[in-house]
Amino acid sequence: MPVDASALRLRTYPDPVLRRKALQVPAVDDEVRSVARRMIEMMREHEGIGLAAPQAGIPWRIFVANVPERDDLEGPEGVSISTEGTVVYVNPVLSKPSGPVEPFEEGCLSLPDIRGDVLRPPVVTMTALDLEGRTFTQIGAGLLARCWQHEVDHLDGVLIIDKMTQVYRMKNRLAIRDLERDADA
Repeated sequence: MPVDASALRLRTYPDPVLRRKALQVPAVDDEVRSVARRMIEMMREHEGIGLAAPQAGIPWRIFVANVPERDDLEGPEGVSISTEGTVVYVNPVLSKPSGPVEPFEEGCLSLPDIRGDVLRPPVVTMTALDLEGRTFTQIGAGLLARCWQHEVDHLDGVLIIDKMTQVYRMKNRLAIRDLERDADA
């Protein structure tokens, strides 16, 4: 069934699409490119640095990211710390996590007003298809690596509330309950 990209909207917890494992995209075609364009618009509208297809209501393995360069951060030699513009990742695969797992506060467009420390490795390798269907591989560190891991979690039906440290799970318990209650109303 074709997707009407113009009808896509941001899905918030506890929408069931956020908990489903997304499906591989069989081919990069005009429909995929149209959805990616709409996802980029949505990411910008909501002032995010990443957005996964399930957050737009589509169970596809695709996400978009725009991680800005920051003057106060540097990565290891040959490792990216920003996307240098908006990038689309189709059928992304993470590999080679390295470095000590570090806590860092994360938020999520699908979990409004919920923030907390999530433990993640600081460096990962990303392999994906671009919008022309070509495979690319990149090593990312810092916020870029964190963004990739966060978005791939979405593709696996995992949310930051599943990975937050125990202290932040407790701090956000009421806000999570409010989102669940509002969805039932």
